[in-house]
Amino acid sequence: MSFDILVFDPAAAPREKEAFLSWWEQQAQWSEDHGYDDASVCTPALRAWFTEFAHEYPAMNGPHAPREMPEDEASLTDYSIGRHVIYGAFAWSKADAAHEAVLRLAAKHGLGVFEASSDSAEVWLPSNGKLSKV
Repeated sequence: MSFDILVFDPAAAPREKEAFLSWWEQQAQWSEDHGYDDASVCTPALRAWFTEFAHEYPAMNGPHAPREMPEDEASLTDYSIGRHVIYGAFAWSKADAAHEAVLRLAAKHGLGVFEASSDSAEVWLPSNGKLSKV
């Protein structure tokens, strides 16, 4: 089991929570015509977020995976990357720190966040450089 969180392009997603959850179900079919381990397929803002975020939470596999095992193996993250979404599965030992970093960098890059592992399934949208719950 892992701590899972989604970063997404808010221009591509509905702003109402129920509609967002339906949209997410469609995205989670992973039916786009590309592999899901390469950030070159996503929007510029998602790519910028991933480039910055992956320094601390490197990809477990794919073209962005480190050549050598990082000192902190628990920081390795399993990413699924679509055109408008990046889904990350983190070790539970990294959940709090990863959650904080995801929110901070999503706000910086004007992206939304969906707390997929949260019981309340919180959706956050950017507004004036900050994130607000839907």
